[in-house]
Amino acid sequence: MLKYKKQLIKLIILSVLSGLSTTYANTWQLQDNQNWDIIATDNQNKFLTAITETQKIVDENKTKAAKKAFEKLKEDFPDFSGPDLNLFIKAELFLSSKKFTTSARTFDKLLKKYPESKLRDISIYRMFDIGKIYLGGQKKVLLSFIKISGYAEGIRILEKVTDYAGIDSKIGTDAAIAVAQNYEKREKFHEAYLKWWEISSQWQTGTTGRDALLGMAKAKHAIYNKNPEQKRSYYDASCLRSARSYYERFKLIFPEDAEAIDVDGTINEINEQLAYKELVTARYYQQTGSQQSANLYYDMVTTNWPDTKGAQKAKEILTENKGK
Repeated sequence: MLKYKKQLIKLIILSVLSGLSTTYANTWQLQDNQNWDIIATDNQNKFLTAITETQKIVDENKTKAAKKAFEKLKEDFPDFSGPDLNLFIKAELFLSSKKFTTSARTFDKLLKKYPESKLRDISIYRMFDIGKIYLGGQKKVLLSFIKISGYAEGIRILEKVTDYAGIDSKIGTDAAIAVAQNYEKREKFHEAYLKWWEISSQWQTGTTGRDALLGMAKAKHAIYNKNPEQKRSYYDASCLRSARSYYERFKLIFPEDAEAIDVDGTINEINEQLAYKELVTARYYQQTGSQQSANLYYDMVTTNWPDTKGAQKAKEILTENKGK
């Protein structure tokens, strides 16, 4: 159930085992089939097997069996025992019982209390899994029977993942992306923009940089479009200008992707919206008798957005005004 990626889990375990004890020597080799082959002492190999096998039991929600397996693990590997391992086991058992919030808080306690623990990375990944479960629709239970949306809880957990792992790490970035996408899904575009901006501040290039830049552009455009259509032109246009700037930057840096999703069409749409907004302002001044101000705005529309329908309309009105 709770599997991020097999290779990433193996990488975590690599990190865990590489520092659990200075007594044993390790050599890890990545083979052509992209699987980690372990050349280690029998003790470490057995410990690795015990960890992975017990986590499978946890993921199957067999709590009693998992508890027994962890007890045996501690007996078999006393050199690996410690207060951080005890907290880790508690968190895993809560997870097995589907007590997701309690499990995440226990992993969080481990990370705060034992920041140098060799179980740090695997705990972060477990928190990531729990956060994703909540964003996937898992309800949060209050007072043992009241169920509420788990989105806020999932976001809180994933924010901690990014804090612990860093936005410059893959898991930290993946957590931030999951949060941004959830905000988008729920039309919380201000929040989505801020999260994409955080990601973009670290990743300007590559797939992540591309997605972050596009995310910022879409969020800014969506903020404006979320206003009632008939009243949209009365709202601040700074979001439109920001969106256009991001889209133009996207087109410059990622031209093939921009062509594939018709960024030019979106920019033209934004230009039409900006032109119409200024046209509405011009009409307002004309209706209130401020003809000079009205003409100034009509000129701005024709100058700033010459290829738009708004500019064409502004030209027609200017011609009519001159004839009066």
